[in-house]
Formats: sequence, C-alpha cells, structure tokens
Amino acid sequence: MDQSVSTEDENVPPEENENEDAERADEPEEDQERSIADPRPYYRTCERLLRDDVPAIFHGLRLLPPGNRRALSVIYAVTRRIVRAAHSHRPVEERQAELDSIRMSLRQPPTDETDPVLAALADTAAKTPIPLAAFDEMIAAHRADVEESRIDDASDLLFYCHSTGGAIGRLALAVCGGEQTRTAWARADALGVALKLTEILRNLGTDRRRGRIYLPAEDLHRFGCTLELGRRGFLDPPGRLMSLIQFEAFRADWWYREGAGLVPMLDRRAAAYVAGLHALHHHLLRQIIADPLTVTSSHPSLPVRRRLWTTGRAVLRQSA
Repeated sequence: MDQSVSTEDENVPPEENENEDAERADEPEEDQERSIADPRPYYRTCERLLRDDVPAIFHGLRLLPPGNRRALSVIYAVTRRIVRAAHSHRPVEERQAELDSIRMSLRQPPTDETDPVLAALADTAAKTPIPLAAFDEMIAAHRADVEESRIDDASDLLFYCHSTGGAIGRLALAVCGGEQTRTAWARADALGVALKLTEILRNLGTDRRRGRIYLPAEDLHRFGCTLELGRRGFLDPPGRLMSLIQFEAFRADWWYREGAGLVPMLDRRAAAYVAGLHALHHHLLRQIIADPLTVTSSHPSLPVRRRLWTTGRAVLRQSA
C-alpha cells in the first residue's frame, strides 16, 4: 500500500520550472544559509519524485512557502523509499534487509551527491527539528507488513495507522510550523490516521489480490465476512460486505473530525493546504460510505472538477 493517498490517475498540468526558479531567487538571504554547501540539487531530486509520482499533491504544495514545500518533498521521498522497499516483489528476507539498511542510513545520512534524498534529509534536519524517530516507527510498521503480521483487532489497525499515516502527519507538522504542542501533535497524528484508513478502504481489492488484509479479523467475524476472492471478485454476500466497509469508513470519519482541529493551529498558508487536503479526502470517504461496494471493483477517486471545487472551497474559507 502506498503511504500517501494517491491521485496519480488524475490529470494535472505539468509544473512550470521557470516559476519554481523565480521563487527560489526571491527567498530571503537568511534562507540561503545552508548546512550543506549547495543542497538545492538534492531538493530538486525529491521534488521531481513527488511531481512524477503524485502530481496533485505536488501542485497542492504550491500553497506553502518554498522552504516548507522542499522539506515536505523530502519527507515524501524518504517515505516512498520505505514503502517501495516493503512492497517490492522480492523475497521477504531481501525486503527486510533493505528496510533495515534504510533505518541505519537515516541515523547518519550522507551530505553529498552519493544519495541526494538522504542529503536533502540531512539538510532539512539541520534546519528544522523534525522527529526523525517517526521514520523508525514507519519502518517497523512496514517490516511487520512484510512479515504479513495479522491485524486482529481495532488496536492493531490503529497502531499500524499511527505508525504510518500518523508518523507522516507529525513530520509534516514539524515542517509546517504552527503550534508545537501535545494537542497539535495529536491532531496531526489523527489526520494522518484518517488518511491512512481511507487509503486502506480505497485499496481493499488491490491489497487483497496481493494477499494482504488490513481490516481487523474481529470486524470480519462480526459481519460474517472472509474477503475471499473468486474470479469475479469478493465472495462475501454484498449486504454483509457493505456493512463491513461502512463500519470501517465511519471509524475513519471520527478521525477526520479529530484531525480537523489542527487547521486553526497553523499559519494561514499551512492552514489552507491542510484544510484542502482534509476536505478532499473526507469527501472521498463520504463517497465510499454512500456506495461501499465501489472499493471492491475499483480504486475510487473524485472527478477533477469535483476535486478542484472541494479543495478550492476549503482553501478560500481559510483565506477569507
């Protein structure tokens, strides 16, 4: 499963590099002080990865100041490396070894071109007190995923979501600034959990076909489902499957309500970005609640116009 909620199937115009370079030239002199001689090429590598993989998120970050955008692209690039190592088609032992290698490399990342992503991370960490331990949580969760650890109950599911989506939320909060309080950290974590739960539902069919079930075993038993697959999809009675998916979606809805409290704790630009992200994915979740069986045969997404309208309205509310 991808760590971020993917919208790569949606058409987004290509990035204008001229605007990006102009914005860099406009940065204040104090921003030009680098812990690495010239880390800009390393950040550009991370930005290209984000732009190529998830263009909608890349363009959404244009709401943020250049420094914040670059730091978030670094967080994405490191997360991408962890997820791809966990979900490759190589033998389990090789995937575990690669995750262990990534963990060690994060403890003392290089500061040169030998690894542009880790060099950009080293520069970001030197400028911003980001909680690098969150990457350890993420790696541990994906390592358990590689071992196909069973998710028995809601506490197992939420632990996985806190360690993946929640970790990203906490890293992003450190980058975006705003209130750095226990309440703010909890709300950033809650929004990350909500996004991860939505992703799990969107990928229900895809994950099952690769042999993974992220819904708790106790919930499957409660609704009389097995998520067994036949040639035409899930074999469970549609009514039971609908009830199961809606039950899981209502759990995610609660976390969205918790995460919404983060918005007023951020500065205007960060609040606009987070409000748009929250509105977009919460709307997608409500679409799943209204038609649960869509996740069994497709990867639900919003039409481009609906996506733009939903995020645009949320952003304008924060800008008013």
